[in-house]
Amino acid sequence: MEQFNAKIVKDQVVQWIRDWFEENGKGCNAVLGVSGGKDSSVVAALCVEALGKDRVIGVTMPNGVQKDISDSMRLINHLGIRNCNVNIGDTCNTLMAAVKEQLATLGAEVSNQTTINLPPRVRMTTLYAVSQSMNGRVANTCNLSEDWVGYSTRYGDAAGDFAPLGGLTVDEVIAIGKELGLPIDLVEKTPSDGLCGKSDEDNLGFTYATLDRYIRTGECDDPKVKALIDDKHVKNLFKLKPIPHFEYRCVL
Repeated sequence: MEQFNAKIVKDQVVQWIRDWFEENGKGCNAVLGVSGGKDSSVVAALCVEALGKDRVIGVTMPNGVQKDISDSMRLINHLGIRNCNVNIGDTCNTLMAAVKEQLATLGAEVSNQTTINLPPRVRMTTLYAVSQSMNGRVANTCNLSEDWVGYSTRYGDAAGDFAPLGGLTVDEVIAIGKELGLPIDLVEKTPSDGLCGKSDEDNLGFTYATLDRYIRTGECDDPKVKALIDDKHVKNLFKLKPIPHFEYRCVL
């Protein structure tokens, strides 16, 4: 496997962002949710290098009280970008209560997956509200490793207008973060969805190192882990594809 050159790839992604905006939003701003983790930190820094800090807007979106909100603000201050804070806690609580009430009329309860995935979808609604009011384009901050096994919320963090990290594994994103000179603790922060109290790797059942190696080389030492990765990949491919639609063909 060829050696990953973080500097070269970083420069390529920066140019890709410039080219994308030239074609799809000349003069527009990049708008992204800043969680304080490696992905949003790296995307923010890449956009700053590509567009200039005046064209990057970071949005923090705590769900009530967010214990690591200071990490988000540290990244924002480090880059010197414009920012705003929209607390989604009341909105999520009100919406969940209304859904719960109506599900009860159907003899059903709010599922665990609903509880986990509602906040990311509210956050994406928030990002588009800010973006459409600020001449913006929304950055998707998912990486290839997450996308490979569907570890994202459809129409939540999996949405966006452009995805700088969509072709890069977790290990590669970390390398680019270091190349960008970002605070090392943010770049190497244990990834977590911030919703269920577990790390990504706890939820997945394998490490990102194992997943990244499998993606790039096809090698996995544990047959059970390989089968688990393959199963998640196949089951979640639909998230990466356009919405299927009926093709009408006129018959004369």
